[in-house]
Amino acid sequence: MKVIAMIPARLQASRFPKKLLRDLCGKTVITRTYEATVNTGLFDAVYVVTDSEEIKAEIEANKGQVIMSLKEHECGSDRIAEAADSVPGDIIINVQGDEPFTRKEPLADLIEVFKKDIHGEIAVASLVHTMEDWHEIVNPNNVKVVLDNNHCVMYFSRAPIPHPRDKEVEVTYYKHIGIYAFRRYALLNFPKMKMCQNEATEKLEGIRFLEHGMKMKMVETPFKVIGIDVPEDLEKAKQMIQHG
Repeated sequence: MKVIAMIPARLQASRFPKKLLRDLCGKTVITRTYEATVNTGLFDAVYVVTDSEEIKAEIEANKGQVIMSLKEHECGSDRIAEAADSVPGDIIINVQGDEPFTRKEPLADLIEVFKKDIHGEIAVASLVHTMEDWHEIVNPNNVKVVLDNNHCVMYFSRAPIPHPRDKEVEVTYYKHIGIYAFRRYALLNFPKMKMCQNEATEKLEGIRFLEHGMKMKMVETPFKVIGIDVPEDLEKAKQMIQHG
């Protein structure tokens, strides 16, 4: 089973333009993410997938591998699906370009899902962790996911699900962490699958797999994802590196 990592890397970001090329204690954000992914030792190959000549030059200057996007894409899954079409690999993991503290353990857990899935029933795997604070649960920026008894996805939503109609029932709320691992066919089929109304209204690409009958497995992880979304996040990341 050949496992590759792809790191979608857009130059422009609405909340923090050119964040991937910002300096993070001597290296850019995208270079640190690339190196952290390579250093896990889990992958047969790691590629940065970008529409930017600047990012391409940065990664190649650090001896990394780059695939240039041929056209504009609406989401990261579309971007890496185009790139994966030209690269051999059985399992493709989408690592976010703005996560320079990418760790080995959760990525290894995702790969293990497919090793254990001997009948090939799981098309996509991803990560969750639990939430207990109600303000965090109702925040629409935190994507909630309802799981069945086998930890497979029933639905994603920006709303608090399941809805706590009966306050006496003890409920576990799961937050989705957007690191996806795909079987090759699932990723390559993604851009060909029609966006249906639930994905369109929630603006959550994971729903597309569900609406087209694909099985998605979630792995609960204790590791918090640390991304660079706004300038304040970059300053926090610098402090983390400086203070070990």
